Amino acid sequence: MEEKKIYSLLSLCRKAGKARSGEQTVLNCISSGEARLIIIARDASANTSKRFQDKSEHRGIPVVRFGTMEELGHAMGMSERAGVAVTDGQFAGAMKDRITALESREGVSNGED
Repeated sequence: MEEKKIYSLLSLCRKAGKARSGEQTVLNCISSGEARLIIIARDASANTSKRFQDKSEHRGIPVVRFGTMEELGHAMGMSERAGVAVTDGQFAGAMKDRITALESREGVSNGED
């Protein structure tokens, strides 16, 4: 249920013009300092993930891993997406908090199984 809320928030963010996707576009948002959060699909290639991660760390931009390329693409109203750059601080904070909380809950339940 919480995942659906995150995808809805991402979709709203895109509609507001505060999310960008596409590998080169995301890298440009990181380089320009426009990105406030980078979301990397869990099934993105190792090379793409490393590029996003390294550039983001260098710029001090938070990175989270969430969803699949297909799910991120669907939320963005496009085909598969390896990553998304969120350019609005409030959207970025809300998404990061929700994704972190979801990971914490999943970590606890996975540890108990």
